[in-house]
Amino acid sequence: MIRTFDYVKMPVVDIVNEILVDASKRGASDIHLDPREENMVIRIRIDGVLMDYAEVPNNMRDYLTTRIKTIAKMNITETRLPQDGAIKGNLQGIDLDLRVSSLPVSHGEKIVIRILDYSMSLSGLEQLDFSEKNYKKLLEMINVPNGIILVTGATGTGKSTTVYSILQYLNKPETNIITVEDPIEMGIEGINQVQTNSKIGLDFATALRSILRQDPNIIMIGEIRDSETAKIAVRASITGHLVLSTVHTNNSLNTIERLIDMDVQKYLLASALEGVISQKLARRLCPNCKVKRKTTEYEKTIFKAVLNKDIEEIYDNEGCEHCNDGFHGRIAIQEVLRINQKIRDALSDNVSKEELRKLVYSADVTTLLQDGLEKVVNGDTTFGEILKLIELDDSENVSDKSSFDLKQAINMSIQANSANNVNNSAFSNISKIETL
Repeated sequence: MIRTFDYVKMPVVDIVNEILVDASKRGASDIHLDPREENMVIRIRIDGVLMDYAEVPNNMRDYLTTRIKTIAKMNITETRLPQDGAIKGNLQGIDLDLRVSSLPVSHGEKIVIRILDYSMSLSGLEQLDFSEKNYKKLLEMINVPNGIILVTGATGTGKSTTVYSILQYLNKPETNIITVEDPIEMGIEGINQVQTNSKIGLDFATALRSILRQDPNIIMIGEIRDSETAKIAVRASITGHLVLSTVHTNNSLNTIERLIDMDVQKYLLASALEGVISQKLARRLCPNCKVKRKTTEYEKTIFKAVLNKDIEEIYDNEGCEHCNDGFHGRIAIQEVLRINQKIRDALSDNVSKEELRKLVYSADVTTLLQDGLEKVVNGDTTFGEILKLIELDDSENVSDKSSFDLKQAINMSIQANSANNVNNSAFSNISKIETL
């Protein structure tokens, strides 16, 4: 455990304040209060990894839970149903913007506090770890007058940060930008932001219909969750608006398939979709203690097959007083697809999934695997982190590949490399990878 508190002498108000401030100072993204049979365990998530923070005796846990629910403006008498709340204010000179969620579990109420950090969104697009090639494609996409651009990834992969950064870039006096969100995570001066409210019937689809009568240039939809929202978003982009949104998918191909599954007509999707930005977050190596080491034979083979490079040395984590186990912060791994005419024609012609895959990954795309390995070569993260992200291997044992589909990820990268006129003979090691 990182911290201990004197629950007898220290007021509950001060304990809660100290937990919130200390977690924020440590760079945590979430605080978990987990009720157990013997006690309550507080854990914090730093750089994507949960770690034990403190223990709360059973006779104090209800007081802590009640205090958090009170300042989050939640119903303290309701313990049987999930609730959501928010905390916004200044504690000990630190501005805090927190989202609070409660969930009834077997031993009480589990509380999770999301610590919102807008520093990356405010820093600008150039600070979001895009490679030079991907950054250029991104700028081309967001400067088109109409179309739909999707930012995709799992929960907690920085989708909102990317979307808000794009909005900051596009926010100009001559542009009418309207967003519909649930919730509004970051207020931006000069942008009209709509908060949905399902209790009164103000959902994404209803808000979007009204927004289209507000003469918008750019529309941002917090998330495309259902077929009705997807259809309205696509039609809005066709009628002369630039539409930004997020979808919970893993890569560019999955995103196109998801929209088709949502009953978006293919000919409309072919006309509307401008691009897809897929991303994941890897832990960033601490610049103070990262160490160089020789690559293993397995790592050399992967680098050769995916990047067509002979890599002899890479950086690894060590650990020091400035970091957590050799990592400090996180870095985005991105795949940016700009829809070209061949892909549009294929969607209109209803081609098979395999044909669509070939077209997507021959469209000058740097895959997530390629982008991640490039950042390993640059010393930004570790080989194990990238393999863990794309589910190719376990970072603790990179020689055991029996349970992962390495071939598919490699093939996707090869298709992308082939489109860039890379000699296919460079990938003759694939059979070797499969037999390692």
